[in-house]
Amino acid sequence: MKDSKLTAHELMELENKYGAHNYHPLPIVLDRGEGVFVWDVDGKKYFDFLSAYSAVNQGHCHPRIINTLIEQAKKLTLTSRAFYNSQLGQYEEFVTQYFGYEKVLPMNTGAEAVETAIKLCRKWAYKKKGLPENSAQIVVCENNFHGRTTTIVSFSVDPEAYNHYGPYTPGFIVIPYNDADALEKVMNENQHIAGFMVEPIQGEAGAYVPDDGYLKKCYNLCSQYNVLFIADEVQTGIARTGKLLACDYEDVHPDILILGKALSGGVYPVSAVLSSKEIMDVIRPGQHGSTFGGNPIAAAVAITALEVIRDEKLAENAFALGKIFRNEMDKFCENSNIASIIRGKGLLNALVINNEGHKNLAWDICLKLIENGLLAKPTHTNIIRFAPPLVITEKQLFECVEIIKKTIKEFE
Repeated sequence: MKDSKLTAHELMELENKYGAHNYHPLPIVLDRGEGVFVWDVDGKKYFDFLSAYSAVNQGHCHPRIINTLIEQAKKLTLTSRAFYNSQLGQYEEFVTQYFGYEKVLPMNTGAEAVETAIKLCRKWAYKKKGLPENSAQIVVCENNFHGRTTTIVSFSVDPEAYNHYGPYTPGFIVIPYNDADALEKVMNENQHIAGFMVEPIQGEAGAYVPDDGYLKKCYNLCSQYNVLFIADEVQTGIARTGKLLACDYEDVHPDILILGKALSGGVYPVSAVLSSKEIMDVIRPGQHGSTFGGNPIAAAVAITALEVIRDEKLAENAFALGKIFRNEMDKFCENSNIASIIRGKGLLNALVINNEGHKNLAWDICLKLIENGLLAKPTHTNIIRFAPPLVITEKQLFECVEIIKKTIKEFE
């Protein structure tokens, strides 16, 4: 590793020159993180209100998770699944009991886990439900974000995600989000529905929370029509919304659960698909896998990351502080010409900006937030997502609320 003395500008230029331009980062170069804080290469300290898109729920470089990573890395890193390893079985037992499932299929990234769930659902539909081969349809929602693989962008409604990547993968039906009647209509009219895949809260759409009862209605419809209810909790799961899973708010136990991001506390790529033995057993040796999926580091790190969530009561903290955050921001929105609506659950929240006459206002506000010591990023042109690590304290939260208010007032 280079011990670089390059300036922030020089480091950004290196990325711009040698890296593909598939991201549009804010102009700041981070060098270190601890808990709710990150520091740039010049040593300036910031509150992190993005949490690597909810991957560092446990806080940056949590010492317990880092210690597990180091100790396991010194012992055994990778065997592939050609052999058993000493960590994987223990992890599989732990994670299935932790979330209340019988089986887990370990992968690395959220998108891989979504692809795994799609394959699992389709195979179940042919082997268990008895659908004709190549007929299975999976229902998804408008404004979804499940990843960026070729299959996943095939059912996106965002032109930036799908333009020029065709031909697209068939087998998906897109319906409005937060509309259980639309789901029932599709199921009633189509006999080849295998699954319904949904985000309990649409994160990339700006922490869009559906109406109370929506998830339960959809789950019940899936049960009625013998359709698998697939919950993508890559971003909403693992305590982010104030419950262990966002589905827990409505006592919904998905047939297939997709997890990632904070499953490792942000220190290593770890994802998982959890389901019942009946569903998972349709996958046989040689039919799905990954060289790195279920490797010893991933298994050891994920156990510790989940123990931290439990032991430090991070779901409870997210629930309590989320209510305070939305209450404070609600009061601010009442008297602001710019801050329009705050929405979310737990510590997954989004502020809708009135950007009339100033298309890039949300971006400009985030630039000013950097100056004032807080990092956030727009999602879409008029929404700013606020999602700090769940280890944040009430005192720190109030400090951040004041930074956000002060920053927005500079644009009033």
